[in-house]
Amino acid sequence: MTVDKKALIEERVNEGLRGQWYPVAKSVEVKTSKPYGTRLLGEKIVLWRDGSGKIRCIEDFCPHRGAPLSYGEIHEGHIGCRYHGVIVDGDGVVVRVPAMPDCALEGRKALNSYEVTESNDAVFVYVPSVDRPEAPELVLPKELVAEEWSGFLCTSVWEANYRYALDNLADPMHGCYLHSESFTLAYGSKQDLMKLDKTDNGFRIERVGQSGENFDWTEFEVHPGTMFCFLDIPYPPAGGPGGVFRIIGYTTPMDAHTTKVFFWRMRQVEGTARESWRFLYRAQLEENHWNVLEQDRVMLEGMPDDARKREMLYQHDLGVSRIRQVLTRAAKAQVEAELKAAEVAAE
Repeated sequence: MTVDKKALIEERVNEGLRGQWYPVAKSVEVKTSKPYGTRLLGEKIVLWRDGSGKIRCIEDFCPHRGAPLSYGEIHEGHIGCRYHGVIVDGDGVVVRVPAMPDCALEGRKALNSYEVTESNDAVFVYVPSVDRPEAPELVLPKELVAEEWSGFLCTSVWEANYRYALDNLADPMHGCYLHSESFTLAYGSKQDLMKLDKTDNGFRIERVGQSGENFDWTEFEVHPGTMFCFLDIPYPPAGGPGGVFRIIGYTTPMDAHTTKVFFWRMRQVEGTARESWRFLYRAQLEENHWNVLEQDRVMLEGMPDDARKREMLYQHDLGVSRIRQVLTRAAKAQVEAELKAAEVAAE
C-alpha cells in the first residue's frame, strides 16, 4: 500500500507534535482530593496528586468499561472509577476491583502513563514519540528561573487550532490594529516592514521601522522536547515600577480544534518595588491584559479551519512562514521515524 507521507506530515502538524513537553494545567488545579481531566493531542488524560503530593497522569479511561476516571475519586493516592469502583494507580496498573475480590484484572498494566513535572505554577506533561521516547530535561525560559523576574501565569482555552495561536504570536504587525484601543498597544506606526533573524535556539521576527513602541517583535526558542516564545510590551509610567512587560507564551494542542494557551506576564523588578508591581497588577492591570487576550481569542475563533487553503501571505508574514516551517520539519522527522519503525516491525 502506498503511503501518502505528505498527508501524514500535515496531519501531525495539525494535531500537534509528539516528543514534547506541554503545559496542561495550573498547579493549583491538580489536587490530592479530586482528579483533574483534560485533553492533550486529542487524547483524554487525567491528573491527580498521590499521597506524597506527586502528580500522576494516565489515560482518562477506566479499563473496565471505559468510563472517565476524571469523574471518580482519589483512594490512598490512586484513582477510583465512579462507575464501578475499579482502582488504578499512577502507572496505569489496576490495583483493586472492589466489586470482585481477586479479579483477574488486578495487577494488570492497562493504561498509558505520562511523565509529569511542575514549574512556575504550571504542570507539564511529556508526550513521547518514536524518535524521542524518553523525556528530555524541560528547558525553561530564563525569566522563569531568574529571581529578578516576577510575574503571573494566566491560561485560556481557545476554540481554534493551536497553529492559529502560534501564527498570531509570530505576527507583531497585528498589535497596532487588533489591539489599537488597549492600554499599551495603541501606539506606533501602522506601516512597516519585517525582518527575520536566526538565533542560537530559534528565530526572532521584528519590525524594521520601530522598536519599543508597541508589540514590535517576538522571539521563538526551540529546544529538544519544548518550544516557547517571548515578546515585550512597552509600559507607560502609569504601569508601575519595573522594566518592560514581558510575555512568555506556550500553546498546548488539546485537539485539532481547541488549544490551551499559557502566558506568563513578567516584569524585571525586585525588593519593595516587586510587591508594588504585584499589587498594582492584581488591582488594576490584570483586567486590561485579559481584554487584550480576549481580542486575540475572538479573532482566531472566528477564522475557518481551512483558512490556510485560501490565505494570501505577504512580507509581514515572515514569522508566520518560519514557525510553520519549524513545525513541518519536526513533524516530518517524527513521521519518518514511525514509518521506519513500522517497516522493521513488519519484517
